[in-house]
Amino acid sequence: MSTTRPAPTGALNLSRTTATAARVLRQLRHDPRTVALMLLVPCLMLLLLRYVFDGSPRTFDTIGASLLGIFPLITMFLVTSIATLRERTSGTLERLLAMPLGKGDLIAGYALAFGTLAIIQSALATGLAVWFLGLDVTGSPWLLLLVALLDALLGTALGLFVSAFAASEFQAVQFMPAVIFPQLLLCGLFTPRDAMHPVLEAVSDVLPMSYAVDGMNEVLKHTDMTAAFVRDVLVVAGCALLVLGLGAATLRRRTA
Repeated sequence: MSTTRPAPTGALNLSRTTATAARVLRQLRHDPRTVALMLLVPCLMLLLLRYVFDGSPRTFDTIGASLLGIFPLITMFLVTSIATLRERTSGTLERLLAMPLGKGDLIAGYALAFGTLAIIQSALATGLAVWFLGLDVTGSPWLLLLVALLDALLGTALGLFVSAFAASEFQAVQFMPAVIFPQLLLCGLFTPRDAMHPVLEAVSDVLPMSYAVDGMNEVLKHTDMTAAFVRDVLVVAGCALLVLGLGAATLRRRTA
């Protein structure tokens, strides 16, 4: 009787990780609508926002930097969760786990592939906001790009994680109100976090999107890199790594 060899559980293997990433990128190349969603929608949202506040450019400066980080996070969360779930439901993930491919290699490969697109997405959105839409920031635009990239990677990690708990693409979309919307309301975009009810402020202190918005606001207000900015980017990066680890832990075969 033949048995399926379990995937190795050791350290990450660079060749297996890059091979997984290359496979995902090849698949995405044949799905132009998904690529357009990831790369163009954040830019279109920023463009729309700029002209919504055409009579009040200062308002765009105030919230534009925050949304520069939030839009890529939401987009990458949505696309990654659906794309990864499609791999699960189509049986592709099942076949991959039957190969000598570790769970860490698989998750890292997905993160590398979507992270590559996140870099392009963040660069396009940041360049559009700063150099074409006139977003007025005190600090370096490169720091804005750094936070936007980390936010997109966090969205990728969250999407990989929640895909384990959805049985259909519709269910994956349903996770957005549960995972993204509370963070959007409590991140300080609509009102300062210290002006919220103490319970809500305490909850916002443990949500990664709060630190993404805080990091963007630090670049908006300060010419130099501040200690608060370093703290914010470390928290966002740490949350992304933690969620990727949880995603690897929930990755399992659905059949014996």
